[in-house]
Amino acid sequence: MRLDIQTLPIPDVKLIRTSRIADVRGYFCETYVRPAFFEHDLDYDFIQDNQSSSARAGTIRGLHFQQPPFAQAKLVRVLNGRILDVVVDLRRSSASYGQHVAVELSDTDDDQLLVPAGFAHGFCTLEPNTIVLYKVDAVYSAAHDRGLNWADPKLAIKWPVTMENAVLSDKDRKLPMLDELTPVFD
Repeated sequence: MRLDIQTLPIPDVKLIRTSRIADVRGYFCETYVRPAFFEHDLDYDFIQDNQSSSARAGTIRGLHFQQPPFAQAKLVRVLNGRILDVVVDLRRSSASYGQHVAVELSDTDDDQLLVPAGFAHGFCTLEPNTIVLYKVDAVYSAAHDRGLNWADPKLAIKWPVTMENAVLSDKDRKLPMLDELTPVFD
């Protein structure tokens, strides 16, 4: 497996590109080969895959994270459609605390976003019927599930949907602003 790893403005967040082999049948792509990731110092032990389907464009999922000891690293890819994928640094000791990175992912490329633990993660669907798959390195724990309000003006995220038109869960509408979060990742 050949990996093209791009460091983003927050260096711990990585854009990972793999390559497709195409022929008359379509294409084949290796999306995750553990030894290849380890060769690039991406030492994550992914233990669970999650998949979401969003019927409408403008659906926001996030910004979510889990507290230690169930903090999760994620490897995110789009199986159908397009998203604006966003991560916010919640590590208080980081020079990029409170800053974000936004990357567009789609089913027409093989890009994946590696989100380490210590970040809130969310996305906005840019097309109807978008399906997102992500690997995590810790199981889901409802007791450790937390989030950050996607519309916090302090984050200055340029979402492609207005507050009035965003499709959100009730839970995500009520998430706290960054200044209201109890320190989680020091």
